[in-house]
Amino acid sequence: MAEAEGVIGTPDVGEAEPEAAQPRGRRRIAALLAVALFVYLLDLGSKMLVVARLEHHAPIEIIGDLLKFEAVRNPGAAFGFGEAFTIIFTLIAATVIVVIVRISRKLYSLPWAIALGGLLGGALGNLTDRIFRAPGVFRGAVVDFIAPAHFAVFNLADSAIVCGGILIVLLSFRGLDPDGTVHKD
Repeated sequence: MAEAEGVIGTPDVGEAEPEAAQPRGRRRIAALLAVALFVYLLDLGSKMLVVARLEHHAPIEIIGDLLKFEAVRNPGAAFGFGEAFTIIFTLIAATVIVVIVRISRKLYSLPWAIALGGLLGGALGNLTDRIFRAPGVFRGAVVDFIAPAHFAVFNLADSAIVCGGILIVLLSFRGLDPDGTVHKD
């Protein structure tokens, strides 16, 4: 019997992708989720360790004065800017997560899956701090601890976000889209 004037098993106009493309897309989504989970757990574990072992203690010198581990609670954004806007940064992180989830529905590129996974894991790591750490829900301060000389103190989530962002810029310059198409301009 025909479905909507079409033959059963043939794609109707407006159908997302052929069945052969779905497993490939699922593998890319699995890669995105694996990277995000790895980043998130690494960030969460490092912050738990820092709070338990380093907070309220002297910084640990890793490479002399060039690199230290120093527990810092940051209610603002990078470089301590925007301390009064913690709720805004919480909303931004939540928005980034929603956008990544929406993009992932059409994801067929492994490099994009890795980049978006880093962004997602980092955003979830910092969002977890903003929700569950003092002074309260949606106002929590992020735990930062990597302190290079003459630079802002940051954490592993921040590193993943920056690396994911850089990878996205490079992929865009190369003309690679999240759906796997390549543009040669």
